[in-house]
Order: sequence, then structure tokens, then C-alpha cells
Amino acid sequence: MFKLLLVLLFLAAVISLFSGLVFLMRDGSQSHRTVNSLFLRVFFCALLLVVIAFGLYSGEISLHPIGAF
Repeated sequence: MFKLLLVLLFLAAVISLFSGLVFLMRDGSQSHRTVNSLFLRVFFCALLLVVIAFGLYSGEISLHPIGAF
């Protein structure tokens, strides 16, 4: 469940990135949709970092040492 949340947040950030590109190409400077898309992308990425930090703190996800399989 936790990893699904991580994947969904990552996908939301990527979708926001590409929607911002589309808004930039179509609207030009007449709309605030590009700025709103940038805000959402930053929000999703910040939330993703918080969720990763919480997952490391709580033990839901763990770091593996280099060379360990």
C-alpha cells in the first residue's frame, strides 16, 4: 500500500509536468494554467519527499547498502 502511494504521487508529478508543457504550448501567456500546473508539480514532489522520509523513519522502506543484494 505504501509503495502504491509513492507510485501514485510520482505519476501525479509527471502528469502535472506534461500538462504544464501542453498549457505552455497552447495558451502562451494568456492563462495561469501553466503556473497552476507548476504549483501542483512542486506540491506533489514535496509531498513525495515527505512520504519517502516518513517511510524511512517508520521502516516501511529501507535503504540497502552498496553491494548488498
